Amino acid sequence: MCDEQRAAPFSAAETDAVQKIWRDLGLPGIIDVHTHFMPQNVMNKVWGYFDEFGAKAGVEWPITYRTDEDKRVETLRGFGVRAYSSMIYPHKPDMAQWLNGWGIEFATAHPDCLQTATFYPESGVGGYVASAIEAGAEVFKSHIQVGEYAPNDPLLDDVWGLLSETQVPVVIHCGSGPAPGTYTGPEPIAELLGRFPNLPLIIAHMGMPEYEQFMTLAEKYPEVRLDTTMAFTDFVENLSPLQESLKPRLRDLGDKVLFGSDFPNIPYGYPEALTACDRLDLGDDWLRGVFYNNAAALFGRK
Repeated sequence: MCDEQRAAPFSAAETDAVQKIWRDLGLPGIIDVHTHFMPQNVMNKVWGYFDEFGAKAGVEWPITYRTDEDKRVETLRGFGVRAYSSMIYPHKPDMAQWLNGWGIEFATAHPDCLQTATFYPESGVGGYVASAIEAGAEVFKSHIQVGEYAPNDPLLDDVWGLLSETQVPVVIHCGSGPAPGTYTGPEPIAELLGRFPNLPLIIAHMGMPEYEQFMTLAEKYPEVRLDTTMAFTDFVENLSPLQESLKPRLRDLGDKVLFGSDFPNIPYGYPEALTACDRLDLGDDWLRGVFYNNAAALFGRK
């Protein structure tokens, strides 16, 4: 992104740039499966994490859209985002069920938001996940890195079984970027899918930096998808570049790739998330699927 766009996020020029991308493709807008809305005290802790991570890693990570909640919703709608998620996640026990209640309230107040829920390996998790689905949850978020839990923890068996049965997708942060966790990487997910082969997983961030291994899982298992969150951008390419040899496989995955941005927690303007996909040069049909059609089919959004 140019300095002018960095200095003036969600300006009229930026809004026009985003709208031009989807209009030129003949789309009605964008569906962004990976955006973060959460209680403000939790959001403040997330922003603090990125402030500290940038300082420790020596990588500048400004939160481009660090504004109040209403402004953030207004910004996405102005861009032409027709549906988005609230990507809530716990980092300790006795937190997920409270977040799920907040997620219901947020989605009720914002019908364009995919009602989002989450979970943690703890007593009663199967019960409150079932309740979240009954209450209309459209997508779940699992953050293996932040939660520091094993995806194959026996406490989660009922959850994975229920999600396989109901086919409610889970956006799962399981790759080892931006920093590896105790349980991140493709091996635990391969084991999980061996046990629950129809589990509807959406691998966040394309599984970076283990792109190839997670693409292999998406090729093997019918309900495994990938989201583009932060992948292919100049920011990430400097840290975890996508191998040129993987682009044909990414193209062939076609309807299994969904657009995600990580809004508002990105260190660049929103247009970069879109133009980064365009720079792959995988064709307009591929872009139409990624930016809108694939998610519209998965979530039943028009």
